[in-house]
Amino acid sequence: MKACRGEPVPYTPVWLMRQAGRYMKEYRDIRAKVSMIELCKNPDLATEVTVTARNRIGADAAIIFSDLPLILEPMGFKLTYDEGPQIHNPVRTLEDIDRVRAPDTNSEMSFMSESLRQTRSELPPDIPLLGFVGAPFTLASYMIEGGGSRNYEYTKKLMFNEPEAWHRLMEKVSAPIADYMNQQLASGAQAVQIFDSWAGCMTPSLYHRYVFPHVKGIIEKVSGGIVINFATGNPALLPLLDAAGGDVIGIDYRIDLDAARKILDGKPVQGNLDPCALLAERGPLLNEARKVLELAGDEPGHIFNLGHGILKETPVDNVIALVDFVHEESNT
Repeated sequence: MKACRGEPVPYTPVWLMRQAGRYMKEYRDIRAKVSMIELCKNPDLATEVTVTARNRIGADAAIIFSDLPLILEPMGFKLTYDEGPQIHNPVRTLEDIDRVRAPDTNSEMSFMSESLRQTRSELPPDIPLLGFVGAPFTLASYMIEGGGSRNYEYTKKLMFNEPEAWHRLMEKVSAPIADYMNQQLASGAQAVQIFDSWAGCMTPSLYHRYVFPHVKGIIEKVSGGIVINFATGNPALLPLLDAAGGDVIGIDYRIDLDAARKILDGKPVQGNLDPCALLAERGPLLNEARKVLELAGDEPGHIFNLGHGILKETPVDNVIALVDFVHEESNT
């Protein structure tokens, strides 16, 4: 939490995106018995997965186990998981936008509040708990594409052809995101990360026109904790992420950390080891981690993380070695 505020720390803190997930046997054992949606909505299991992962790797923070598109269910979307989330009634017409519901996240996402409360009670007091949400562009793209996409054809088609309808949809998405962030902070999270997993398909000018005002509006409505603003795929978006707000800017692996810190002019940063480095042998892995620490420099306000989530093929022992190395290498 000190690093999030840009305060001096005795060593660089580290947690990893998707640190509770498919690379870990304990998680796979649970998933063999329940579906993804059942796991996310079961506070006992979500707590177990979250706490087990944090304890196993020795990270300095836990991030609650959940998934970005779950908030789309109470908005009226039919969500299933088949090699990733699938929306079976996507938005393809202007009339479809009208049917998007405004959910009451406190009641309709109450399982998240209970998961956070249980997890907070099971973690050591000095270990922060993070919540997270999908950014409005990523969630709107799920709504429109029906799942993952390479080119975001339907999303950009709506954006270009019907800009007023696009902004109306983004407003419908943004309001519950802000509510959900405040709900998580009120339920035991000390920080919430915004994940814009698909923003990299946007140029800065398109992002500024079609996304920026909505992200900025969300962050302005959040209070009571730290906000980490993270987008992947296009480092040219960093100045806009900074302008949109957030206490910490997450940096993906497509830019050197010293260059990112220069762009952000002193704002705390999180990142940014290439997740594929964790697939390497121990020596090359730790060399890459050392480079990240060196590029972060001596100024306070750095949280070590990956530039995106842990890959499912990652050896757990490599993750443990990475966390230990960051602590030892950065210890002052």
